[in-house]
This record gives sequence, structure tokens and C-alpha cells, in this order.
Amino acid sequence: MKRVIVTGANGFVGAAVVKELLLHGIEVHAVGHAGNFSRLVDCEGLSKYSWDMHDVKGLSEVLPTADYDLFYHFAWQGSAGEARADTRLQLQNAQWTVEALELAYNLGCRRFVSAGSIMEHETMAAAYTQGNRPGVGYIYGGGKLIAHVMCMSVAAKLGMDLVWPEITNAYGVGEVSPRMVNTTIRKCIKGEAPQFTAGTQNYDFVYIDDVARAFYLIGEKGKPFHEYLIGSSTARPLKEFLLEMKLSIAPNLDFIFGDISFTGINLPLSSFDCSETERDTGFKAEVSFAEGTRRTMAWLREMEEEK
Repeated sequence: MKRVIVTGANGFVGAAVVKELLLHGIEVHAVGHAGNFSRLVDCEGLSKYSWDMHDVKGLSEVLPTADYDLFYHFAWQGSAGEARADTRLQLQNAQWTVEALELAYNLGCRRFVSAGSIMEHETMAAAYTQGNRPGVGYIYGGGKLIAHVMCMSVAAKLGMDLVWPEITNAYGVGEVSPRMVNTTIRKCIKGEAPQFTAGTQNYDFVYIDDVARAFYLIGEKGKPFHEYLIGSSTARPLKEFLLEMKLSIAPNLDFIFGDISFTGINLPLSSFDCSETERDTGFKAEVSFAEGTRRTMAWLREMEEEK
């Protein structure tokens, strides 16, 4: 792998992957929405291109003609917050992903790697559990699942290698979304007692540096038409993670469990198995949840002080 294209290059995961690829001497053609590259510093081997997802095919007129090895697709609107429940947007994201795959093929890329989610498995379970009434968060999961299925069929038709990593729950330095780890740490900084469900549902978290390294290794070594879970290999009930966080960053603060109802799907621990990822790519998460939350808290404090 010598030359790659990365869409969504200024996003939380995309930017981390770009930096990891550059560390390995890989030439990166980074594509960002509206020319926003605030997370990426100019350096040798990095080229930047402004792009709007509404015109995926038009990217072929922007990127230089070259021998590209791989196309990483991270561009996805509405991955957090209320937009996760926007049916039209999530369906459009799936279509954009298919168009990005077709673009990669037309550009001569041999492999296409997108960013899937463990929410795909939760969505399947939610949809096919009799009597279940899925929450609106599964609309986002449905978009990822649709993108996965359609890309598999289109890639098979084109004769192109598709590799589909699935992230459990990425967190860490650089994330600004209102997802649980970020929100909880911000409350800890303010001295507010965070509230949760009973925390009995199985969960996993993986630090952003590990996520970036996983994408590099999966892109390099992953088998075509395989899905690879990116996690910590320490999946367990959510409450155990949160108590680890409490001990690490807020030992004197109350973490309140049970005040919020859990309406989601509880996947079995087997769904979080990363053994195939480890076996095929050599990836193994290195940053513990305690260490990762300490790093994230320190960064969030710095951000607050700079305001």
C-alpha cells in the first residue's frame, strides 16, 4: 500500500487514520467537506481536496490521475446527535457510499474500505425481535447496514475487493460529539454526577489511536469480503466500563445507575469477538479504557481552558 484516497479525512476517525497512514510513509490524498482540514497539518505525503458528498462522481475531476491502491471511505453525515434519526439522510449516506465505491473502481483502486459499525448487528437484532419497538438510533444503524449490503453486491459485480471494518465504540482525543464517553467526561469535569441505565447491557469501547491502527492494518492485510470488528477485546457489561472510568478520572464523584431506562438490544458477548481481526491483521488494542479516558479528560480540559 503506497498511495490511498481518504474521504471524510477531517472527521474524528478519518483524521486519525490519515495521520496513521502518513506515519507508515503512505501517500494520502485527503478529501474533506467544504475544504475543512482543521484536524490535519500540512506535511510531506499529504494532499488535500475539497469535496461535497452531493457530487461524489465529481471527485474524479478533482483527484489527479495516479495508481491508487486503496480507497478509505469515512464520509458520513449524521453519525451523532439528532441526525442519526433522519431517515432521508441515512439512506442518502448509504447511496453516497455505493457511489464512492463505484468512483474508487473507476479511479483504478483495487480495494475499498468503509467504516461499518457494530450497530449493524444491533439493528438486525432489533428489527427481527418479535414485539420489539426499536428506538430512532437504529435508523443510523440501518443506514450502515444498507450501505454494507449494497456495497457487497456492487463490489462483487465490479470484481473489486471490499473490506468492511466495524467499529464498536470509538472515543478519545479529538472527539467533539455528544456521545456517551464525551458527555460523561464533560460532566465529571464540571463535578456533575452522571446518570445511566443499570448498565447490564454488553458493551465495548476502543481508543481512537487503536482504531486508526486497526484501519491501517485491515486495509493492508484484511481479506476481501470479510468484516472485521474493531474493539478492545475486553467487552463486558457497560457498568464495568463506567466504573473503570470513575476510578480513573472521578473517584470521588457519584455515578448513578438505573435512573434511565434501557430500550436497546443487548448483544451477546460473542458479538464483540475481535479474534478474526487479530488473526488476519495482527491488530490488538493497546490503550486501556482507564488510560484512554484519562487522556480524553486531559484534552477536554485543555480545550475548555483555551476558550
